[in-house]
Amino acid sequence: MATSRPSASAPEREQWSSQYGFLLAAIGSAIGLGNIWRFPGVAYENGGGAFLIPYLVALLTAGVPILLLDYALGHRYRGSAPATFRRLGRPFEALGWFQVAISFVIITYYTVIIAWSVRYVGFSVTEAWGSDPTAFFVGEFLQAGDAGVSFDIVPAIFWPLLVVWVVVLIILALGVQRGLERANRVFLPLLAILFTIMVVRALFLPGAVEGIDAFFTPEWAALADPQVWIAAYSQIFFSLSIAFGIMLTYSSYLKRRSNLVPTGYVAAFANSSFELLAGIGVFATLGYMAAQQGVGVGELEGITGVSLSFMTFPQIISLMPGGPIFGVLFFSSLTLAGLTSLLSLLQVVSAAFQEKFGLSRVQASIFIGGFAAILSLALYSTTTGLPVLDTVDKYINEIGVVSSAILMSLLVAFVARKLPELQSHLNGTSTAQVGTWWRVLVAVVVPVVLVVMLVATVINLLAEPYSGYPGWFLNTFGWGVVGLAVLASVLYSVIPWRRPVDDFTAHPVGRPLGRRGTGPDTGTTHGEVTR
Repeated sequence: MATSRPSASAPEREQWSSQYGFLLAAIGSAIGLGNIWRFPGVAYENGGGAFLIPYLVALLTAGVPILLLDYALGHRYRGSAPATFRRLGRPFEALGWFQVAISFVIITYYTVIIAWSVRYVGFSVTEAWGSDPTAFFVGEFLQAGDAGVSFDIVPAIFWPLLVVWVVVLIILALGVQRGLERANRVFLPLLAILFTIMVVRALFLPGAVEGIDAFFTPEWAALADPQVWIAAYSQIFFSLSIAFGIMLTYSSYLKRRSNLVPTGYVAAFANSSFELLAGIGVFATLGYMAAQQGVGVGELEGITGVSLSFMTFPQIISLMPGGPIFGVLFFSSLTLAGLTSLLSLLQVVSAAFQEKFGLSRVQASIFIGGFAAILSLALYSTTTGLPVLDTVDKYINEIGVVSSAILMSLLVAFVARKLPELQSHLNGTSTAQVGTWWRVLVAVVVPVVLVVMLVATVINLLAEPYSGYPGWFLNTFGWGVVGLAVLASVLYSVIPWRRPVDDFTAHPVGRPLGRRGTGPDTGTTHGEVTR
């Protein structure tokens, strides 16, 4: 538990230069690959315009509450995920390492998708995929084989993947202000500009109106389908970067006086606004493709995920006037969106190892980031990289992330019983207040909904082999990876800390801002300078 003993040996914690810098980083983390290639397809397959209703409900009842929980935990306990949960109680440290393990697994394959995007920026100029983009992507580019384990390196993947790793590890080694913050100040505005240009261009394509109409036309009967609601909650969790250490770690670098609640609202709604923009742009483009083929938008295939980005969109680019320019815009946007999210995932892992083992930023980048890079290159730049990526992504997100969110909500609410304290902390640092409704959502609504999601997912995975892959393959790269994450979380939690973690005093809980001119009480955590 947190104590009041100061420790002179604790290093001063890094901080964002400003609230704006943190907000850009938070939005950059939330806006990732899933916004562009996952949301439009999920919405279309789950009721079209009607899906926006459960999506908004999920955002308000689960997304925002858990985002604020992450903010409150990180800002109050001023540490990485393992340090923060240990300060709630020593046995809880393992949950922090479980979140680190989830982030570590994700970064090993997330970099690969960014490397694909980088290559496709160049491919767009010459439309190198020819008349059959699907065959080019799976065959000539990835040289994809059946599900299995192969050590046959594909040079076209290996070298750009290596470059991506070098770039992001350099940014990580530069630290919070000089690395993460500066990168997001460049990448996020550039992403917004490029993607907006692409969407505007898509709106003027023949058939764009029909595509947008297909995206927004509601199928009201879908609201009675529990799977639609599960899909909405899934999208929110996967999109907002919550419950696996990212926002918790980012908020730990905020200054003492930080307006947490409004910042959370802005980040959440900025993310959803980008998803809506992505849906409009993607379906305007799909409407053009349907018009060129003389079919309805509903008859098109491959409107989500890898298929949408690397098979369907190249086909559209080949059909449209000025296609190469459109392709460069699309794949550049995909690259930038991936980079901003990847950096946040890397920081979760780096911060945990820096604090646990007394590593510097550079050491963590070289040793921990280097190990992740080696795994990434060994697993995903081979001829079996695609099925491995597909399986790991499915299980670590739908089993690992959802389990982490359930455990975090229940632990904070009912075991550590910290929700009233965290509510007071949010209100004492914010101009907007959260009431009892926040505690009810975190303690009751979120766990119930997520348990239903988790049970439904497990039943489906046990009833039918995912994507028809062999059982041994799914047990190795699906259940096996989740099991390794659990094992690693237990093992790392019993290793002694090289830096002080228990000698810690949380900020005093202040009175709500804006009431009779009062603000939060002053006070510092050891090693931190109040500014």
